[in-house]
Amino acid sequence: MLDVKKELSELQTMYDASVKNRTFNALIYGGMGTGKTNLLTTCRRPVLIHSFDPGGTNTIRNEIGSGIYADTRYEVEDAEKPSAFQAWDKEYDRLKAGGVFSQIGTYAIDSATMWSASAMNVVLKKAGRAGAVPFQQDYLPAMVMIENAIKDMVSLPCDCILICHDDADKDEATGKMFVGPMFVGKLKVRVPILFDEIYMAVTKETSKGAEYSLLTRNTGLYKARTRLGKGKFETYEQQDIKALLQKAGWESGDKKGGE
Repeated sequence: MLDVKKELSELQTMYDASVKNRTFNALIYGGMGTGKTNLLTTCRRPVLIHSFDPGGTNTIRNEIGSGIYADTRYEVEDAEKPSAFQAWDKEYDRLKAGGVFSQIGTYAIDSATMWSASAMNVVLKKAGRAGAVPFQQDYLPAMVMIENAIKDMVSLPCDCILICHDDADKDEATGKMFVGPMFVGKLKVRVPILFDEIYMAVTKETSKGAEYSLLTRNTGLYKARTRLGKGKFETYEQQDIKALLQKAGWESGDKKGGE
């Protein structure tokens, strides 16, 4: 007969030793100008951003080089001669093999919208229709590429953040409208499952100017969720990842690597 106390003790030891139980991953989405990219400056540093949005890092250019590092080579993409996704895939594998992700605080893709589009460009090129409008049969291979890549990213030994744009859709079962992260097909459901945290970046005008915040709970219309802050986070929180980690009782310090 197995020793129950020993078995449970070994499980606890495994849990405590797992790097994944000390890392944070989030899918953060929202409209243009809601502070999504700027939010990355509040993450555990060093922060490595793989930028796919043309000019996307301009809002944080003063932070680049001071614990924030951006690889912007993927911002340039020619749909008829696609190269961004394959170049990113090669670089990601190189960094992973070299142990870089264990030395940084946060890895981010900004944005998943353009990153996903570059994946579709690869599929269309392989089909001999580079730059054309996708056919129905093009979506499945693109979705498989995207989902497999995200599964790998959320298993990294660092925090992982995926920045995404918002999209309005209708629930087929209830007919109700909702706003969530922009993905095609079943990825609208499958990708959020992979993340611990799903926040919507929002902004509103006040007498003191624009006020930026993160929606952390589902409102029915807007999709959001927190596991980290259950019972601790307010419905709307400030756009500060380190502050959220502290509020949840997690370690919020930076790593020494890459500084």
